[in-house]
Amino acid sequence: MTGQTPAGTDEAPAKKPHDDIAVITPDPALAAVERVADEAVEPVPSALQRLVRSSSIWTAGVLALFIVVFSILMPTSFASADNATTILSNASILLVLAVGMTFVIITSGIDLSVGAVLVLSAVVAGQQMAKVGESGTAVVVTALVVAVAVGLFVGAVNGVLVAYAKVPPLIVTLGMLGIALGTARILTKGIDVRTSAMENIDTPQGAVFGIRLIVLIALGVLIVGGVLLHLTRFGRYTYAIGSNAEAARRSGVNVQLHLVKIYALSGLLAGFAGFLSLAKFGTSGLSGHESDSLGAIAAVVLGGTSLFGGIGTIVGTLIGVFIPAILANGFVLLDIQAYWQQVAVGVVLVAAVWFDQYKRRSRNRS
Repeated sequence: MTGQTPAGTDEAPAKKPHDDIAVITPDPALAAVERVADEAVEPVPSALQRLVRSSSIWTAGVLALFIVVFSILMPTSFASADNATTILSNASILLVLAVGMTFVIITSGIDLSVGAVLVLSAVVAGQQMAKVGESGTAVVVTALVVAVAVGLFVGAVNGVLVAYAKVPPLIVTLGMLGIALGTARILTKGIDVRTSAMENIDTPQGAVFGIRLIVLIALGVLIVGGVLLHLTRFGRYTYAIGSNAEAARRSGVNVQLHLVKIYALSGLLAGFAGFLSLAKFGTSGLSGHESDSLGAIAAVVLGGTSLFGGIGTIVGTLIGVFIPAILANGFVLLDIQAYWQQVAVGVVLVAAVWFDQYKRRSRNRS
């Protein structure tokens, strides 16, 4: 019969074109790994795209509304250069704390200890200055190094406990809050450390081109933080961990080490903020920074950084910092009790978190 090989012959049947291609059954586990890897290597949105997608635009509108309302109510006192200088000065220390907090929250972490670390760093720096004398540039530089070193050490301990001991960030940093604040009070026996060696940091005499030195320093921290977050591999890893830590790990990121670096950075900036606080107020402020941690978290969240991780911008944090600063200033000028500022900030904060969750649910449905 045509097309058949006669019996007893050595000829093999004619091969079809694709007979040599093996049929491979997909491995579900391998497919899952490939999907995770694909998620990890998705192009990271640009800083502008992240700003537009976040709640920052909405928050900026709220900030602009506050400015317009206060300017209408108090055109001479609020809308003045002197008052703008006061607002910028008052927001500077919180801005330094909030820059570090932005990195932490983008990784879906939290750091409740920054206010206590600020106080501890100010205490140690002040005691160091009192020990060697309160005059001279070398003394000030030594105090700065000591304050930053204390903050860096405490932040690194937080990071090790979070990344390697697997203790939840909320518990680690809440415990460190008590440890740092208690240590500061033990060192001082509950009495504030005072100094006047850096009194020009927040005065017109220490201004550069009319801008006070503490404002310029905070602006420098903001710029460095923005470059680090948006233009470097460190920032890309931060976003990757916040978006999907397992995907980041499988794509080669040392997640544990990076988390230690993130919390160390937050502690370092808290230590630096302690030095600035000591310079600005001339005292360690044992009881004056109890709400700084929550203030920094509120500023970051108001600026559009998601508590669920993976989303946030330094520009948004800048916007978020000025909402409580402008509210506090406006309420003082209007002779309204400061307690109402807390109510207003709380309302805006809850609204910002709700808006973030609403956007996430919308994306999940689509």
